Amino acid sequence: QVQLVESGGNLVQSGGSLRLSCAASGSISSIVAMGWFRQAPEKQRELVARITRTGNTNYADSLKGRFAISRDSVKNTGYLERNSLKPEDTAIYYCNANVITLDGFEYSYWGQGTQVTVSS
Repeated sequence: QVQLVESGGNLVQSGGSLRLSCAASGSISSIVAMGWFRQAPEKQRELVARITRTGNTNYADSLKGRFAISRDSVKNTGYLERNSLKPEDTAIYYCNANVITLDGFEYSYWGQGTQVTVSS
């Protein structure tokens, strides 16, 4: 089994900054890709950004240039950073990872989510 634990969510003022972390642990052989999604109240979950084990990144078109995704392969941890937060960034942010486990198979895992609230 693999566990993803997000942290860094908080109540921040508009214009503030954010750094979320997603720590993966468990029966990990390698992490193929790690992504961040978010779900605002009464809206569908949407992709924010994704990064592969080779460092390739892709961002949602509507959010490109506003977020930065990175990872530490040694620590099996991914990060999502954002400056100049806006109230519309308020959402639960979820980490997702495609992981090759020790049995040699690839699975997709989700974290429990971390709440980000941006006050105006």
